[in-house]
Amino acid sequence: MRITVVGINYAPEVTGIAPYTTGFVEGMVRAGHDVFVLTAPPHYPEWRISPGYEHVRQAEEINGALVRRVRLGAPVRPGARGRLMLEAGFAQGVVRARWRRPDLVVTVSPTLLSAAAVIARARLTGVPCGVVVQDLYGKGVVETGAMSGPLAKAAARFEGTALNGANGVAVIHERFVDNVVALGVDRSKVEVIRNWTHIAPEVEVAPAADIRASLGWQPNEIVAVHTGNMGVKQGLDNVIEAAKLASAAGGPRVRFVLVGDGNQRARLQERARNVAQVEFVDPLPESEFRRVLSAADVLLVNEKPGVGEMAVPSKLTSYFVSGRPVVAATDPSSGAAHEINASGAGHLVAAGDPAALLSAVITVGSDSEAAARLAANGRTYALSTLSAAKAVDHYDEWCQSLVAR
Repeated sequence: MRITVVGINYAPEVTGIAPYTTGFVEGMVRAGHDVFVLTAPPHYPEWRISPGYEHVRQAEEINGALVRRVRLGAPVRPGARGRLMLEAGFAQGVVRARWRRPDLVVTVSPTLLSAAAVIARARLTGVPCGVVVQDLYGKGVVETGAMSGPLAKAAARFEGTALNGANGVAVIHERFVDNVVALGVDRSKVEVIRNWTHIAPEVEVAPAADIRASLGWQPNEIVAVHTGNMGVKQGLDNVIEAAKLASAAGGPRVRFVLVGDGNQRARLQERARNVAQVEFVDPLPESEFRRVLSAADVLLVNEKPGVGEMAVPSKLTSYFVSGRPVVAATDPSSGAAHEINASGAGHLVAAGDPAALLSAVITVGSDSEAAARLAANGRTYALSTLSAAKAVDHYDEWCQSLVAR
């Protein structure tokens, strides 16, 4: 098949949705399909266009797929308004772009504006269209506080109308199905295709002690690592407060390492300016990312109170395969809590409770036998449930079914 894939995030971005869109595309190429990608210049999670991509005009071939970067038409700015302008510019660009006469178009939400535009154009031109839903937009604007009341209800109606216009909707978790159907989408259109572990489980790294020494981490401290976006949804003030408590407590030394970037990073760094227990690290390439995960005592998921149904943190797929235990500060109804319970890979505490977070980090990080047991559970879950090969095969079948219909 000739498949055109539209998604605002793509390689060389290393976090968030990009690894999954990239993995899907490259899997389709390996399956023998001709894939054309429309995406934006890399900008996430730093919220600035990566050097060398400011004036890209020509398409490039990346691992067998032809990739074209759409000019965004608006500056990349963090915050709700900046994101809306970015999405609108991308939507305009992909609607105007040439699609190379595809047999199938697949678009990724978020961004919802571009997904809606792609679905509308596909319907007008008679091309079957599938949507991959990585986050629930309507739930997200409410849970992050970006919208409320009539405006939030309008966003949910828009999302439902857009998704129902597609020929098929792939969601990344079973928990999303009921929410998508509640938006008015026909259940027969909805397929569950899980995200996968996008770091290879069989690659060996140096001994943890050597890696910790190279990173300046002390043998006698408990290191808790959080990776990925530093945005509103993550509620990372909770981690800063936990670090302040660790600084004042005089108990086991704890180091909180925040790896990544995002629109809240500068503010968080200011809050943590005099807190020795907090370290900020820029986004890492895969090989170094793997080293950091493997050397940590605990891997963190932290979510803002009230975030429950909008997403399943993509970082968990990497956490589980890394062989380290997880501590998740999240609401008990959240996708993150569901995954921790299903995998048996970690310890849950309430969102927004820094004392509980610190206590859990110390408890898990101080008990090597329990930590090893949790880590083994996570790795088993990743290999059995979050297989890249299984997901790509499922996507191939889904794509072919959309065309066959």
